[in-house]
Amino acid sequence: MSATPILYEGKAKILYPTTDPDILLTHFKDDATAFNAQKRGNIVGKGEMNCAISSHLFQLLEAQGIATHWIDRPAPNQMRVRAVKILPLEVVVRNIAAGSLCQQTGLALGTILKQPLVEFYYKNDALGDPLLTLDRLLLLELATPEQVEQLRSQALRINRILTDFFQKCGITLVDFKLEFGLDAQQNLLLADEISPDTCRLWNQADADPTARVLDKDRFRHDLGNVEAAYRNVLERVLAQPV
Repeated sequence: MSATPILYEGKAKILYPTTDPDILLTHFKDDATAFNAQKRGNIVGKGEMNCAISSHLFQLLEAQGIATHWIDRPAPNQMRVRAVKILPLEVVVRNIAAGSLCQQTGLALGTILKQPLVEFYYKNDALGDPLLTLDRLLLLELATPEQVEQLRSQALRINRILTDFFQKCGITLVDFKLEFGLDAQQNLLLADEISPDTCRLWNQADADPTARVLDKDRFRHDLGNVEAAYRNVLERVLAQPV
């Protein structure tokens, strides 16, 4: 692996080229970051767990007609994916008020939203990944109006599928982040990962606001038992068929 040239290295994953220019190999790291990488650490086994969770959920979505970049999982912490040009947007879907939504609006933590909220953030670390209005998104030409509508539609559909799936796992899907990319034929594909790194997940069997957290908020806010929470999600996810 070390002799293979690195195509791109991000906070949580490394992308390697393969002999096929349309296929990449993603290596999931144990590194953990929060607050735009101002906080850094390591979660033992995170790479393998997130790779397994993401692979399972991508297969679930593929079975429901959602086009993704996922191909297969050749190793515990590796995923083969279709090469895409990532749109510089983070698409966030919120079902319950938490995180920045509470900080910016004054909504109480745990407020159930009347309908899912879809937000777009500029994927730009130097600017702090700011929340975008539709007009700003179009001004910056980060996506076409048609792509924006497709992103919103796909995000809401994915939300319905994942909410139902996590319900079967005894987990509440509070909110989550999605990334999309364009393949060589300009098809829009769901990319990146779906894991406790990118989702807020609450254990339905625990009402305590700290104990119920099964996602990266345990690392962000020093709640402890981070690895155990990720493994809890992994076991519940893999116990459900796609």
